Amino acid sequence: MKKFFKFEELGTNYRKEFLGGFTTFLAMAYILAVNPFTLTLGDIKDLDSALRMDYGAVFVATALAAAVGSLIMGLFANYPIALAPGLGLNAFFAYTVVLTQGQPWQHGLAAVFISSVFFFLLTITGLREKLINAIPVELKLAVGAGIGLFITFIGLQNSGIIVDNPATLVHIGDLTNPSTLLAVFGIFVTVILMVRGIHGGVFYGMIITAVVGMIFGVIDTPSKVVDSVPSLAPTFGELFSAFGDSSFYTQSMLVVILTFLFVDFFDNAGTLVAVTNQAGLMKDNKLPRAGKALLADSVASMVGSIFGTSTTTSFIESSAGVAAGARTGFASVVTAGFFLLSLFFFPLLSVVTSAVTTPALVVVGVLMVSSLGKIDWTKFEVAVPAFLTIIVMPLTYSIATGIAAGFLFYPITMIVKGRAKEINPIMYVFFVIFALYFIFLQ
Repeated sequence: MKKFFKFEELGTNYRKEFLGGFTTFLAMAYILAVNPFTLTLGDIKDLDSALRMDYGAVFVATALAAAVGSLIMGLFANYPIALAPGLGLNAFFAYTVVLTQGQPWQHGLAAVFISSVFFFLLTITGLREKLINAIPVELKLAVGAGIGLFITFIGLQNSGIIVDNPATLVHIGDLTNPSTLLAVFGIFVTVILMVRGIHGGVFYGMIITAVVGMIFGVIDTPSKVVDSVPSLAPTFGELFSAFGDSSFYTQSMLVVILTFLFVDFFDNAGTLVAVTNQAGLMKDNKLPRAGKALLADSVASMVGSIFGTSTTTSFIESSAGVAAGARTGFASVVTAGFFLLSLFFFPLLSVVTSAVTTPALVVVGVLMVSSLGKIDWTKFEVAVPAFLTIIVMPLTYSIATGIAAGFLFYPITMIVKGRAKEINPIMYVFFVIFALYFIFLQ
């Protein structure tokens, strides 16, 4: 086992790897609650039952996708990086594809599956790197920051901290409402934990918020702690029904597939580079076994979509495990084990309300917008498309529209500035695609 994971070469041992894997699990365990709540549109009342996924099945799908993805990453790529359904893309799946466009969730899962297959093919052919390199770094950074603002806005809205207003569109909510007040409390607690540098601060923040909510009667106390695993049947393999539905083959679904593919491109690549660099695994500014790591992501997404969840991707929270000593894929195997164990604690999710998930969404949003500091705002020709990408996402409630806005303006501003030679030809292809998106799909 030590030889397989190269413990001696990487200067680690079982204790460090186990502690690192457990720390990573604690840091990302919030996804077990947030993902089912998001994909089932738990905060939306009076929703057509046909558009709402089964909560228990999504919970199981989330845990299994995380376990499978982390196992593949650990055993195949030997990296201390865990995977799970990603925040941002799950919000796009639920609030844009299902809620706004009115697409059946089965269509959304089919789109995730197709994008994962494309991801897999692009990876094994080497085209993935070419596409990523064609897109300017400012737009890559802007996409992450825009998603951060988007999911934060969703969290604040779900908890009632931000409400609609006929005159100004948005307004501060009723902070005396018990549930809203609990969310505000949770944000303060989670922020304090994160500022103190406590690993798993987001997870602990959710636990403390839920406990306080139960103490004051805002949240009902669960009747059980451990129970049998919920059935996966309501979502397992349901994506394949979309392929026999003619309404699935539309331009809007093509844009959805491209959005899943595009965002996962950069989300996964950015995480891999950041975590491996922190662990000292980068060599000559290159990522060893990069192909294997990227394949782990695509396969995990395909499997996850079959189970019944949105795109599975590498989690930046893996950096918490690296900080605790993880250096090999054994840590990812440990993380996978804890995700499997969590399947038996489904009853505890009854305490997860919008007040409990909001702090996680806000804090993760903060972490995602940190990329803003890397954008050169002094260059107006890149600042404009970056800014539009970021701001349009939350204002239109659509990740795809934000990406489209930025990609439309980038070639225009660069050409006017006299920097046309710096534009990769592929960006002109994106320009045409997103121009058609606005013309025919909006």
